[in-house]
Parts: sequence; structure tokens; C-alpha cells
Amino acid sequence: MVRRYYDLPSLSALAMFEAAARHSSVKLAAQELNVTPGAVSRQIKSVELELGEPLFLRNGKGVVLTGAGEELFRALASGFSRTSEVVRSIKAGETSNNVAIACSDVFATMWLIPRMPDVWTRHPRIFVDHVIWENARNYRRSDVELRVQYGLGSWVDETAELHFDDWIYPVCSPEFARRHAGATIGDLADLPLLSVEWVESDWLGWEEALLRGGVRAGALRGRRFGKFSIALQAAMADQGLVIGWHRMVGPLVEQGALVRFSDLVVPAPGGYYLTWNSTRRLSDAAALMRGWIGEQARLVRAMPRPVGARTDSVTAISGREGGGSEIPG
Repeated sequence: MVRRYYDLPSLSALAMFEAAARHSSVKLAAQELNVTPGAVSRQIKSVELELGEPLFLRNGKGVVLTGAGEELFRALASGFSRTSEVVRSIKAGETSNNVAIACSDVFATMWLIPRMPDVWTRHPRIFVDHVIWENARNYRRSDVELRVQYGLGSWVDETAELHFDDWIYPVCSPEFARRHAGATIGDLADLPLLSVEWVESDWLGWEEALLRGGVRAGALRGRRFGKFSIALQAAMADQGLVIGWHRMVGPLVEQGALVRFSDLVVPAPGGYYLTWNSTRRLSDAAALMRGWIGEQARLVRAMPRPVGARTDSVTAISGREGGGSEIPG
């Protein structure tokens, strides 16, 4: 029997593992690959048996990668992405004018999309595909060249450019503010709080926001949402307070759809980065979009800080270990 040259498990089994890891779900992986969940589970189990290590921890909500699973997923995602790029290049036979950009729903809705008309005017031959996800693992799709991510600047196999920092403060509807006029920072924990849950670990919640503002609160009660954009809609509908990210909600505050509540304003712990695969050359279209996003970011950095914000809002992000670079310009 001829030994497999690369000494790898079955490629079909690895593909099923990669899909399950990317979705954090065996069921969704099965739907993508048009097989049964049982088939995906059996293939993953065969890889685990061959490696002698568990790749997933199973729970009631889906699957969570172990350390070995995370390491294998990163290698496969990078390899599949590069392979897909080569296949697309061979099929196209020429440089494509398409570029896929991944970002969160709120960043797309409140920052990127309102600025896109400038791209269509200046670069009418560039076609942008918008990939909108809340789970950043899906940003590793092979067709995605550029990613806008909030965090501390360290992503495996990613080159990261820090474009701007942020501040956070409570916001609500004008009517809610009128009903609770006179409330102080110390009263925030007792008011209806709208929390954004089930997003990336770098996302700041109410408990940490209050602690950073000097308020020690017990168990917090309130409504929970899976998307920041939905929590904002609830706040504008007089349902409570939401943590406002200045770079995102600033225009809504200027328009009067939302108002700042109390004097609480603290630096966000992370920043907004533009990232791309370190092992993959950017296409001409992606390089053009990288430059355009950097230009827009310089305009954002020139905007006034929110009233009451300290001048140390970057909090030495650029000095952290990882792939992040200093704020350009």
C-alpha cells in the first residue's frame, strides 16, 4: 500500500472539520456541504482518532474548538483560502475588479456604507462585495481579502493596521432622557440597560463599562440583544440605555435621534483595524480599497473627541504585542 505523501487525514474529513469549526456548528457545516450532520460527526471523529486528540468540546449550543482544534483550523483556513485564490485566478485568467470586505453589521451600517458613494464616484470600475457577520471566524472565508475588525490588534496570520480608536458612553432616546432627568452615573445600574451579548470577546459590556467609570454594580438586569444595531433601535424606541460607541453613534447623537446620558465617557479598550491575510498578496482592487479606507480613517481621526473624553483614549494599543501597527498619519 502506497503511503500518503503528505501524511494527512482524509481531505474530505478535513473539509468537514473546517466547515464545522468555521460555523461552530455541525448542523450548519452539514447544510453547507450538503451532507447529513451524522456524516460530518463521523468524519470529524475519524480525524480525532487519527490525531489522538479531541478537536471539539460539545455543548448544548454547538461545538467549541480545543487548543489542538484551533491550531488545525487556522492552518486549514489559511491553506483553503490560498488554494481558492489560485483557483479563482486560473478561472478568471486576469485580475478581477471585485474585492470582498468583511465587517460587522453595525460597522457596515453606520460607518462603511454611508461612505461608499465616494468609492462609486472615484472608482466606478471597482465592485465591492460586502460580507456582514457578527462572528469574526466567518471573516476567514476564502473570498474575503479585507476585514475591518474591532479588537486589540492581534490575529493569527493577519497583517493589521490600526485606523482609529473609540470612546463609549451611555445613550438613549430624548424621551427616555427626559423621564430620567437628574440621574447620575451612580444611578445607571438601576435603570433599564440594553446589553449586546453573544458577540466577540473584545466587545465591552455594561459591567466593565460601569467599572471603568468608577461604578461598582451588582448583578445587572435588562434586555439582551445579539446585534448592536438592534439594541440601538430599542434605545431609540425609549426602551432603555445602550452603550454608545462614539465612532458609530456620533451621527445619531448629532441628528438628535439619540442623546448622551450622564457624564460617563471612557476610552474603549480596543481599536478598529483593517486586516488581511499575511500570506496572501492583495489584489489591485483590494489594495485600492485599503488606501481608500485609510483615507477615510484619517478624516475620522481629525474629528473632535466627545465632550469629557480623556486624551489617552488609545490606551497604548499600538504598543501591545501582536500584529497591530500604530495609528497611521
